[in-house]
Amino acid sequence: MQVTDPLEFFAQGTNGKGILLIHGMSGAPAEMRLVGRHLNRRGYTVYAPLLAGHGRDMTALQRTSWEDWLVSATEAAERLAQQTSALFAAGICVGGKLGLLAGHRNPGLLKAVAVYSPCFLYDGWNVPFYLSLLARFIGPLSRIPFLDRLSFAELPSLGIKDPRRRQMMELMSAEGVLDRFPGKGMVEMHRLSGALKKQLPHMRTPTLILHAREDDLSAPRNARYISRHIGAPSELRWVDDSYHMIHIDRHYRQVADTTADYFEAGHAAVRY
Repeated sequence: MQVTDPLEFFAQGTNGKGILLIHGMSGAPAEMRLVGRHLNRRGYTVYAPLLAGHGRDMTALQRTSWEDWLVSATEAAERLAQQTSALFAAGICVGGKLGLLAGHRNPGLLKAVAVYSPCFLYDGWNVPFYLSLLARFIGPLSRIPFLDRLSFAELPSLGIKDPRRRQMMELMSAEGVLDRFPGKGMVEMHRLSGALKKQLPHMRTPTLILHAREDDLSAPRNARYISRHIGAPSELRWVDDSYHMIHIDRHYRQVADTTADYFEAGHAAVRY
C-alpha cells in the first residue's frame, strides 16, 4: 500500500490482518512506530496515517476540527481494509476515541478497537492547576475568541516515565510531533469527547482499554468511564510503571502484546 504522506508509517504483515494506528492530538505517526513494529512482528500489517492538520505547525492544526481528524482516520481505515482480510484499530488518547467513533459510524469496518490512555479531562497527577481548571471550563470558555490564540507546552515528562524513552520522544519533533498544543485543540478535544460520550452506550465494536495506573495527564477514572458506559463488550487492563504515553514508555511491548492477544481472542470477532 502506498502511503499518502512521508511522515506516515506502514509495514506489511504476514497474517493477512491489519491494524490502523492512530496518533494523538499534536502528535504524528512516528509516535506509533515502537508499538507498530512489535505488532508487525506478530504478523499484522500496520499503518499509522497522519491526521488532518498534524505534522506541520501550530497554525495548520488550529485550522482543523475533530471531524477533520475523524475523516482522516476513517479514510485511512478504508484504504487499509482493501489490503487485509480483517481490520482493527489502536489509538493513543484522542486517537483511541477517533478509532471508537470510526468503528461505530462504519459498522463492519473494524473488528475491534484498542484505546490507549483515554482522556476526557486533563486531571492527571502532574497536570498544572491552571491547565486542569481551564480544561474543566473549556465548554463555556470556547466561546471566547482569545482562546484560539493561546498554546500550551506539553508536560515536562512528555507523558513518559523512562528518561531514555523521553529523549527519544524529544527527537520526534523532526518527524512532526509538536512540543505545544493550541487552545483550539483543547476545544476540539472537548467536542470530540462530548460526541463520543453520547454514542458510547450504542457502540457494538469490541473494545480493549489500556491505561497506566500512574498516568500523569489523564487519571484512571477516564478509562473507567469508557468501561462503564460502552455498550460493546470491553476489557479494561492496567499498565504499571508507565505514564500517559504507554505505547512509548517502558512497557510498550506489553501494550503491543496485550493488544494483539485481544484482537486474536475469539470474543473480539463477536457481533451484536
